[in-house]
Amino acid sequence: MHLRAMTRLDVPVGLRLNELAGWNQTAADWYRFLETSPAGCFVAEEDARACGTATTITYENRFAWIGMVLVDPGYRKRGIGTQLLNRTIEYVDQRKIPTTKLDATPQGQPLYRKLGFVTEYEIARWILKRPTNPIASLAGSSKPLLTDGQLEPIFKFDREVFGADRSFLLCSLRDRSPDFAMGAWSNGSPQGYAFGRNGLFADHLGPWVARSREAAENLLQEFMTRSSSKTLIVDCLSANRMAIELLRSHGFAHSRLLTRMFRGPNAHPGNPESLCAIVGPEFG
Repeated sequence: MHLRAMTRLDVPVGLRLNELAGWNQTAADWYRFLETSPAGCFVAEEDARACGTATTITYENRFAWIGMVLVDPGYRKRGIGTQLLNRTIEYVDQRKIPTTKLDATPQGQPLYRKLGFVTEYEIARWILKRPTNPIASLAGSSKPLLTDGQLEPIFKFDREVFGADRSFLLCSLRDRSPDFAMGAWSNGSPQGYAFGRNGLFADHLGPWVARSREAAENLLQEFMTRSSSKTLIVDCLSANRMAIELLRSHGFAHSRLLTRMFRGPNAHPGNPESLCAIVGPEFG
């Protein structure tokens, strides 16, 4: 088994592995990884067959994010996932990025702890399954699409919440799924914002950020109105009772728990008080 850098030709490999795992990523997500971190995404090969992946994204050289650690079910229990994870950590350390973060499943936590990761906070996945495919309605929407002029104040707000600039990612989300890019405003100042994306089997809301319950609920309702998918996903901070109450009131059900973990000093934790939901465990 050996590791190599991932290329655009490997996107079908990544898609096959995340489909086998029941994950929601699309080709657009894999291309985002490769466009933002072309040297920091890896493929494991055994007998000339690609059997595993891992990705990294760096945010402003403040911290890096590890995601998409996937191993073909037929190649598991051979240490491939551990080698991929070690390779991503080595890559981050070589670039002298002080902090590494990831969102861990309960099964992955023991390994991450052995490698020096510690808990930051908990995240819960919430899922809404609608009985029939709804008809997305922009005509009945109360919020217009985001304009270029509105993006900069949202980027500034997001840097405070997230702890680093990720405007490149938010731009990618807006450009790919403009119907899901929304803001809540008061006197020209953003009181909240939300982005979203289409997945293999569900539409995914995130980030979802709001200073007030009113802003949070308006953004959630807009996302539900604009989505035509039967299944919706939101990865919500467990400590955000307001967001959890809103999800429950709109029919979402708790699905699974994730734990945000970090390795290093975590000098830029951001301000999660206004954070209702993350982009997703692969992006942070």
